Amino acid sequence: MSSPRVGLIMGSMSDYEALKPCCAVLEEFGVAYEVKVVSAHRTPHKMLSYAEEAQMRGLKVIIAAAGGAAHLPGMIASVTHLPVIGLPIRAKKSLDGWDSILSILQMPEGVPVATVALNAAANAALLAIQILATYDAKLEQKLLKHKEGLKAKVARQNDSLAHIKSASRNNGQPLKGKSMADEAETKSKG
Repeated sequence: MSSPRVGLIMGSMSDYEALKPCCAVLEEFGVAYEVKVVSAHRTPHKMLSYAEEAQMRGLKVIIAAAGGAAHLPGMIASVTHLPVIGLPIRAKKSLDGWDSILSILQMPEGVPVATVALNAAANAALLAIQILATYDAKLEQKLLKHKEGLKAKVARQNDSLAHIKSASRNNGQPLKGKSMADEAETKSKG
Protein backbone atom coordinates (compact mmCIF):
# COMPACT_ATOMS: atom_id res chain seq x y z
CA MET A 1 0.00 0.00 0.00
CA SER A 2 1.17 3.56 -0.68
CA SER A 3 2.18 6.13 1.90
CA PRO A 4 -0.64 7.24 4.20
CA ARG A 5 -2.53 10.35 3.11
CA VAL A 6 -4.84 10.40 6.12
CA GLY A 7 -3.65 10.45 9.70
CA LEU A 8 -6.17 8.89 12.05
CA ILE A 9 -5.32 9.68 15.64
CA MET A 10 -7.13 9.09 18.91
CA GLY A 11 -6.69 10.18 22.48
CA SER A 12 -6.55 6.62 23.83
CA MET A 13 -7.03 3.03 22.71
CA SER A 14 -10.52 3.07 24.23
CA ASP A 15 -11.56 5.22 21.22
CA TYR A 16 -10.52 2.58 18.68
CA GLU A 17 -13.81 0.68 18.62
CA ALA A 18 -15.64 3.85 17.59
CA LEU A 19 -13.06 4.44 14.82
CA LYS A 20 -13.50 1.11 13.04
CA PRO A 21 -16.14 2.48 10.61
CA CYS A 22 -13.68 5.22 9.64
CA CYS A 23 -11.03 2.63 8.79
CA ALA A 24 -13.55 0.56 6.84
CA VAL A 25 -14.60 3.53 4.67
CA LEU A 26 -11.02 4.59 3.97
CA GLU A 27 -10.19 1.01 2.97
CA GLU A 28 -13.30 0.78 0.77
CA PHE A 29 -12.10 3.85 -1.16
CA GLY A 30 -8.49 2.63 -1.26
CA VAL A 31 -7.16 5.57 0.76
CA ALA A 32 -3.96 4.81 2.63
CA TYR A 33 -4.04 5.84 6.28
CA GLU A 34 -2.21 5.42 9.56
CA VAL A 35 -3.67 4.93 13.02
CA LYS A 36 -1.97 6.14 16.18
CA VAL A 37 -2.72 6.95 19.81
CA VAL A 38 -1.62 10.55 20.38
CA SER A 39 -2.87 11.95 23.67
CA ALA A 40 -3.06 15.72 24.10
CA HIS A 41 -2.88 15.29 27.89
CA ARG A 42 -0.59 12.32 28.43
CA THR A 43 1.85 12.77 25.51
CA PRO A 44 1.75 16.47 24.59
CA HIS A 45 5.26 16.52 23.07
CA LYS A 46 4.45 13.51 20.89
CA MET A 47 1.21 15.22 19.84
CA LEU A 48 3.07 18.39 18.83
CA SER A 49 5.69 16.41 16.88
CA TYR A 50 2.99 14.44 15.11
CA ALA A 51 1.23 17.61 13.96
CA GLU A 52 4.44 19.44 13.01
CA GLU A 53 5.77 16.52 10.93
CA ALA A 54 2.47 15.39 9.36
CA GLN A 55 2.87 17.21 6.06
CA MET A 56 6.53 16.21 5.67
CA ARG A 57 5.44 12.58 6.02
CA GLY A 58 2.90 13.00 3.21
CA LEU A 59 -0.31 13.34 5.18
CA LYS A 60 -2.97 15.53 3.59
CA VAL A 61 -5.77 15.33 6.19
CA ILE A 62 -5.86 14.46 9.88
CA ILE A 63 -8.86 12.91 11.60
CA ALA A 64 -8.51 13.43 15.34
CA ALA A 65 -10.91 11.48 17.56
CA ALA A 66 -11.32 12.23 21.23
CA GLY A 67 -13.79 11.83 24.04
CA GLY A 68 -14.28 13.71 27.28
CA ALA A 69 -12.27 16.94 27.37
CA ALA A 70 -11.36 16.26 23.70
CA HIS A 71 -8.53 18.74 23.25
CA LEU A 72 -6.69 16.63 20.65
CA PRO A 73 -8.32 17.96 17.44
CA GLY A 74 -7.91 21.61 18.42
CA MET A 75 -4.35 21.21 19.61
CA ILE A 76 -3.43 19.42 16.36
CA ALA A 77 -5.12 22.18 14.33
CA SER A 78 -3.16 24.81 16.24
CA VAL A 79 0.14 23.34 15.05
CA THR A 80 -0.53 22.27 11.44
CA HIS A 81 -2.00 23.93 8.37
CA LEU A 82 -3.46 20.61 7.16
CA PRO A 83 -7.23 20.16 7.38
CA VAL A 84 -8.22 18.64 10.71
CA ILE A 85 -11.47 16.75 11.13
CA GLY A 86 -12.61 16.44 14.73
CA LEU A 87 -14.46 13.27 15.65
CA PRO A 88 -16.15 13.54 19.06
CA ILE A 89 -16.39 10.19 20.83
CA ARG A 90 -18.87 9.32 23.56
CA ALA A 91 -16.48 8.30 26.31
CA LYS A 92 -17.39 6.06 29.25
CA LYS A 93 -16.85 8.91 31.69
CA SER A 94 -18.47 11.72 29.77
CA LEU A 95 -21.48 13.98 29.77
CA ASP A 96 -23.27 11.77 27.21
CA GLY A 97 -20.78 12.98 24.60
CA TRP A 98 -21.65 16.66 24.92
CA ASP A 99 -18.32 17.46 26.53
CA SER A 100 -16.38 16.14 23.52
CA ILE A 101 -18.76 17.69 20.98
CA LEU A 102 -18.47 21.17 22.51
CA SER A 103 -14.71 20.89 23.09
CA ILE A 104 -14.12 20.14 19.41
CA LEU A 105 -16.84 22.36 17.96
CA GLN A 106 -16.09 25.58 19.85
CA MET A 107 -12.71 26.46 18.37
CA PRO A 108 -11.44 30.04 18.43
CA GLU A 109 -11.29 32.05 15.22
CA GLY A 110 -8.19 31.21 13.21
CA VAL A 111 -7.96 27.57 14.34
CA PRO A 112 -10.67 25.73 12.40
CA VAL A 113 -11.59 22.11 13.04
CA ALA A 114 -14.24 20.51 10.84
CA THR A 115 -16.43 18.65 13.32
CA VAL A 116 -18.64 15.67 12.50
CA ALA A 117 -21.40 14.25 14.68
CA LEU A 118 -20.81 12.20 17.81
CA ASN A 119 -19.28 8.81 16.92
CA ALA A 120 -19.76 9.56 13.19
CA ALA A 121 -16.52 7.88 12.14
CA ALA A 122 -17.77 6.95 8.66
CA ASN A 123 -18.66 10.61 7.98
CA ALA A 124 -15.23 11.71 9.18
CA ALA A 125 -13.68 9.35 6.62
CA LEU A 126 -16.03 10.55 3.87
CA LEU A 127 -15.17 14.18 4.62
CA ALA A 128 -11.45 13.35 4.40
CA ILE A 129 -12.12 11.60 1.07
CA GLN A 130 -14.02 14.64 -0.21
CA ILE A 131 -11.02 16.83 0.65
CA LEU A 132 -8.61 14.46 -1.10
CA ALA A 133 -10.92 14.14 -4.12
CA THR A 134 -10.54 17.86 -4.87
CA TYR A 135 -7.17 17.03 -6.47
CA ASP A 136 -7.40 13.27 -7.12
CA ALA A 137 -9.55 12.46 -10.16
CA LYS A 138 -9.68 8.69 -9.49
CA LEU A 139 -10.84 9.25 -5.94
CA GLU A 140 -13.36 11.81 -7.18
CA GLN A 141 -14.86 9.18 -9.50
CA LYS A 142 -15.14 6.69 -6.62
CA LEU A 143 -16.83 9.36 -4.52
CA LEU A 144 -19.30 10.21 -7.29
CA LYS A 145 -20.10 6.50 -7.69
CA HIS A 146 -20.67 6.28 -3.93
CA LYS A 147 -23.07 9.25 -4.07
CA GLU A 148 -24.97 7.62 -6.94
CA GLY A 149 -25.23 4.48 -4.80
CA LEU A 150 -26.83 6.54 -2.05
CA LYS A 151 -29.40 7.89 -4.52
CA ALA A 152 -30.15 4.38 -5.76
CA LYS A 153 -30.61 3.17 -2.18
CA VAL A 154 -33.19 5.89 -1.52
CA ALA A 155 -35.00 4.99 -4.76
CA ARG A 156 -35.11 1.31 -3.69
CA GLN A 157 -36.48 2.33 -0.28
CA ASN A 158 -39.21 4.39 -1.94
CA ASP A 159 -40.03 1.47 -4.22
CA SER A 160 -40.41 -0.74 -1.16
CA LEU A 161 -42.74 1.79 0.42
CA ALA A 162 -44.76 2.11 -2.78
CA HIS A 163 -45.19 -1.66 -2.98
CA ILE A 164 -46.19 -1.87 0.68
CA LYS A 165 -48.71 0.94 0.29
CA SER A 166 -50.16 -0.40 -2.96
CA ALA A 167 -50.39 -3.94 -1.60
CA SER A 168 -52.37 -2.74 1.39
CA ARG A 169 -54.84 -0.91 -0.88
CA ASN A 170 -55.29 -3.82 -3.29
CA ASN A 171 -55.76 -6.77 -0.93
CA GLY A 172 -52.12 -7.76 -1.07
CA GLN A 173 -51.70 -7.32 -4.85
CA PRO A 174 -49.19 -4.65 -5.93
CA LEU A 175 -50.37 -2.00 -8.38
CA LYS A 176 -49.15 -2.32 -11.94
CA GLY A 177 -47.11 0.48 -13.42
CA LYS A 178 -43.75 2.13 -13.11
CA SER A 179 -41.88 2.39 -9.83
CA MET A 180 -40.20 5.60 -8.70
CA ALA A 181 -36.80 4.17 -9.70
CA ASP A 182 -38.19 3.31 -13.16
CA GLU A 183 -39.57 6.84 -13.54
CA ALA A 184 -36.26 8.39 -12.46
CA GLU A 185 -34.38 6.22 -14.95
CA THR A 186 -36.80 7.17 -17.76
CA LYS A 187 -36.34 10.87 -16.96
CA SER A 188 -32.54 10.58 -16.92
CA LYS A 189 -32.53 8.87 -20.33
CA GLY A 190 -35.01 11.24 -21.91
